Formats: sequence, C-alpha cells, structure tokens
Amino acid sequence: MSTAVILAGGESRRMQKDKLSLRFGKQTLLESAVERYERFFDKVYISVADPEKYPEIKSPRIVDIKRGCGPMGGLHASLMTAAGDGVFLVAADMPFSDPAAARRIMELTADYDVGITVDSRSQYEPLFAYYRKTALGPVEEAISAGRYKLSALMDKLSTRIVTGAELGGLWNDKLLLNINYPHDYDRLLNENTL
Repeated sequence: MSTAVILAGGESRRMQKDKLSLRFGKQTLLESAVERYERFFDKVYISVADPEKYPEIKSPRIVDIKRGCGPMGGLHASLMTAAGDGVFLVAADMPFSDPAAARRIMELTADYDVGITVDSRSQYEPLFAYYRKTALGPVEEAISAGRYKLSALMDKLSTRIVTGAELGGLWNDKLLLNINYPHDYDRLLNENTL
C-alpha cells in the first residue's frame, strides 16, 4: 500500500498568515496538494498539530504525538500511525511537487531507510522524501535529543539519493520549490504560474 503524508502542521511564521490557505489556481495550496496525491497514492493523510484545523479537507489526519518538533514531529507521528512499510512525506507548501516523481523515488528506494532527492544546490530535500518504518528508531532518538532537523537524520539512516537524471522527465526546476515568504508567493503570482 502506498501512503503519502502531506505536512500541514506548520505555523507559517515567515509568511505571517496561513500559507496553506493561499490560492493555487482555483484551490488553496493544501487542497491542491491533497487532490494531486490522491490520484497516485492508495492513502493520503494530512499531518497536523491541531486536528480541528482545515475542516474543509476531508482526508484523514495524523496528529503530532510529540509537539513542538516541526516536521520531525509529523514524520514521527506518520511512522507510528500509518499502515504499510513507510510514508512519502511532502510539504503542502510545495505547489509543483509531483506525486509521480514521489512514486518513482519510492520505487528506487528498495531496502533503504530513506529515498530522497536533492535541490539545485545539492542539498537534501527532506520534505519530499520516502521514509520506511525502519527510520522510526533514529527519529525517536533525534526527538529525545532535541534535534529536530530532518536533514540531520540522513547520516543515521541508509539513504538512497535519487538524482534528477533518474527521475527523467519527472524532474523539473520547480519540483522542490516551496512557498515560505510573502515575496515567494508574490513572485509566483507575478510570473502567472498560479
């Protein structure tokens, strides 16, 4: 069974308003992400800190068990809760994330703990990655130690880096683009990409 978890538990501090409620075409960023992933995955959850948030989204929720840990808390709750061998974790604020690329990363991951790609600066993008249940122990250790950066997990886990070339036509320069600041959103609007 393929499972995608859309991270929707952030506080949008840098955006200064709820960025997941921003419009992406005729939908919000969150609605668009849910719709895209539901077409490619058997099960799609949204990961939230507050189970009452986003009542318009009918997808099942995974609620943070460990609070105040950012995406690490969402990953922890997802690995604890979701059925199957693992979860594909994707940030809801990545308007061009492609579920077909996500499925390809999963296929290439095989027996690794993590399947991940890198951005144009060769930096890990842990918010668009597949995490097997075998990652749960190191995730719990990181949380216990107060280390909440997902990228720091990569040294503790067997990690499969999937290159843009391996993704072939599924790779594009906007695949890992995320919307954090008002100017990010304004730039998208001004480029008529929404």
